[in-house]
Amino acid sequence: MLLLASSCSLVRCLDSPQLYCSSLVSRVFRNYSAPHYSLQTVDLLKTRIQQGDSAPGSRNTIFVWRTVHGIIKRDGLVGLWRGTSASLVRNIPGVALYFTSLTRLRLVMARSPRFSVPTIAKTEDAKSVLPKLTNQGNLLAGATARVGVGFLLNPFSVLKARFESEHFAYQSLTGSLRSIVRTGPSEVMRGFVASSLRDAPYAGLFVLLYEAVKRESTYLVPSAYATSIHSFSAAAAGGIATMVTHPFDVVKTKMQVRSEHQYHGLVTTMTRIWQQRGVMGFFDGASLRMSRKILSSTIGWAVFEGILLIMQKP
Repeated sequence: MLLLASSCSLVRCLDSPQLYCSSLVSRVFRNYSAPHYSLQTVDLLKTRIQQGDSAPGSRNTIFVWRTVHGIIKRDGLVGLWRGTSASLVRNIPGVALYFTSLTRLRLVMARSPRFSVPTIAKTEDAKSVLPKLTNQGNLLAGATARVGVGFLLNPFSVLKARFESEHFAYQSLTGSLRSIVRTGPSEVMRGFVASSLRDAPYAGLFVLLYEAVKRESTYLVPSAYATSIHSFSAAAAGGIATMVTHPFDVVKTKMQVRSEHQYHGLVTTMTRIWQQRGVMGFFDGASLRMSRKILSSTIGWAVFEGILLIMQKP
């Protein structure tokens, strides 16, 4: 299923170097999935922090260490990687679909005078070959691509969150997915609105900030290596976009792993978090999510742009 979802999303879109590069990036993540394994522990701990109703003023750092100790005591070290298979099923097709759809959108939008901007310097061309769009174009392309992918893969997002949560005793991917599907569309799309409210601004802001930081970095340090500029730009954009959109990540997690009626709706979930924890409740696990997003964004975009530059060389 994993290979089929990844391959079918790309095989008919390889009509330009940019789209072909999207396929290569997905293969890099598929064949060299060590980052997913190393980052899965971070995702697991973030979910454990967000799933509960911690008392106001509780220290997330203390809770993290207690959670790690409890997991190791109960399941051994391997327990820290619970949900890795579900994460791979969700994230690898997600990477392939996102880079492909984003690149397709940007190529189409670059043909429109409303969204395209001219390249202003040869140095900029030497650092990146991606289509240049206005700020509005970058926002729209990023948000549209991310929400579309999120809609298609929301069932796997629910599956991933529940594998990582201790509220569910899922053992197999297929059996767990069948049990979710059997409960009906409302359960399959559980948390999608919250996910969209997180993903649309996150992806839009990320693409906008990534292009802005890359442009300014190229101008200020023209002698810097392209990979360094891409990595720094992705890290900066990922960190800022993560913090801005994190509250809806907390809401999404609670909606997907909690069965109480207070967590069945977006507004009721947000009200419950506010009553339990106040403003700080919307930022539970923020440092863990930020560290994961910064690293994954740096790897993904550096590889993506690096391969593009190599392919463009005569």
